[in-house]
Formats: sequence, C-alpha cells, structure tokens
Amino acid sequence: MSPPTMFHRLSAEFIGTFWLVLGGCGSAVFAAKFLSDDISVGIGFLGVALAFGLTVLTGVYAFGTISGGHFNPAVTLGAALAGRVEWKAVPGYWIVQVLGGLVGGLIIYVIASGRAGFEATGNMAANGYGDNSPGGYSMTAVLIAEVVLTGVFLLVILGSTDDRAPKGFAGLSIGLTLTLIHLISIPISNTSVNPARSTGVAFFNGDGAPGQLWLFWVAPLVGAAIAGIAYPYLFGRAEQLAERPVRDDELDAQPTA
Repeated sequence: MSPPTMFHRLSAEFIGTFWLVLGGCGSAVFAAKFLSDDISVGIGFLGVALAFGLTVLTGVYAFGTISGGHFNPAVTLGAALAGRVEWKAVPGYWIVQVLGGLVGGLIIYVIASGRAGFEATGNMAANGYGDNSPGGYSMTAVLIAEVVLTGVFLLVILGSTDDRAPKGFAGLSIGLTLTLIHLISIPISNTSVNPARSTGVAFFNGDGAPGQLWLFWVAPLVGAAIAGIAYPYLFGRAEQLAERPVRDDELDAQPTA
C-alpha cells in the first residue's frame, strides 16, 4: 500500500481540526448551559471537557494513520522537533489546521445564529485572560497554565505514539489527556492548548478575544517546543534502545555457552 500523499495528509488535518472545533467549541456554545422549561439540562464543564476529548480520540483513530492526527499547530511543532514529522510539512499543516478551525467556528456561528436572541459577542467559547477568563485569571496565570498543560499534552502524545508504546491505544490516551486538561483549565482560560482552536472562534466571538489571541499562539507553541526538544533526551528515540532491559524471550533466543 502506497503512503498517503501530502494532499491526503492535509485533507485529514483540515477535517480533524474542523471536527475538533465543531465538536468541542460547539458543545460549549450549544449545550453547556442549556435550559429546558427553566431546568438546566446542560452538560457543564465536564461535558465540554469530554466533548473535546472525544473529538480528538475519534479524530486520531480516523485520521492518525494518514496525517498523524495532529489537528493542532502546537502538536505539529512538537512532533517536528522530536523528529516525528518532516519540517517541510509544518507550514502546510499549520495552514489547513487554522482553516479547518475557522470553518468549524463559522459553522457554529451560522447554526447558533438560527436561534432567536443569540448574540455571538462573548458567547463563542473563545479563550481569554483577565476579564475574558471564565474565572478572572491573570495573563501570567493563563500563560503558565497554557505552557505547562500543552507541554504535558505533547509528552503524552509523543509517548503514546512512540514505537515502544502498546499499539492501538494512542487515541484513547491522547483523548483522555485532553479531557483532563480541560477539566483543569476551562475555568482558567476556557482551555486552548491549540492555536487553531483559539483562532477558529476568536473573531466570531469578538469581545477582546482577537486582541488576546497572541497568548494562545505563543504559550502552546512554547510548551510544545519544550516537550518536543526534551522528549528524545528524557526517554530516547526508538532506535536508542541498546541499554534497555533484555526481555525473557530475548534471553531464551540467545545461544548458551
């Protein structure tokens, strides 16, 4: 079977990022605080966190074998620094990821506008700090949270997709990690760890979100870069296994004196 072409890879990244924004941000816009007969049946923070995790989980299993299942410029940068993807692919990945996020944001906006009284300003699940932080967290607090959580996210991704990792579980590990990240940081920044996700809704949201978008590019890219550079030094590459413990089956295969 021939490897995927660059067109196939970029198509997978576009659709995967579109799905992440539509599923994750869409759940926040449409379902987080839904009222029925004055009774809250919304999914709340937990539901939104699960929605983001499920979009990545399903996207990785659907498209991971085609493009690597990044759906996130920070993931692409970390993967390139760790030697998991060629540098020449990075610009194309970033472009289609941002475009996929914007289309996802547009679809959310169009659907949400079909409800009488909907006001997009401040209600499109945008990321923010200060007055735009759900919990009123400062720029410094949000910056630290986004750097650290993106770095941990990348370490999990690189570890889960390492040749030494159990096969077939990467999507589950990555999706659950993103869920946990959202459970931690929705109150802090509405959780980005993904510049394409932030860009996808910022301009529809307005209310200061476009002006704060720089942080949600800088912080995730810094966190991902740190993890991408550190991973090979901390844990070695797949080919750097000379000093690993010898398994019992390998001992059995060795000739005896």
